[in-house]
Amino acid sequence: MYFIVVKFPVKTESVDNWLDLVDGYTRACRAEEGNLFFEWSRSVEDPGEFVLVEGFTDEGAAAHVASPHFREGIETMRPHLRATPRIISRQIDGDGWDAMGELQID
Repeated sequence: MYFIVVKFPVKTESVDNWLDLVDGYTRACRAEEGNLFFEWSRSVEDPGEFVLVEGFTDEGAAAHVASPHFREGIETMRPHLRATPRIISRQIDGDGWDAMGELQID
């Protein structure tokens, strides 16, 4: 699977509307056949930064980046960003989230 984390530094005037601005993109990505998860969070250290955690099947990752809604989403986001997003994108073993072995809850 491809595991991707992207940090989006959002302009102050767009922070309150960010999740609405990316809603169509988010729904389209979640509907992709190869999508395993697509989750937004907000940084507790920088309230103007949103963090996207994504998982795609090996086949789904290429289709995701080639999709029309990916290009549209990028262009929708661009004017609302204060800097270039930072990304970690790696192909890893597995097909989703596992239970944390060191912190089991009965």
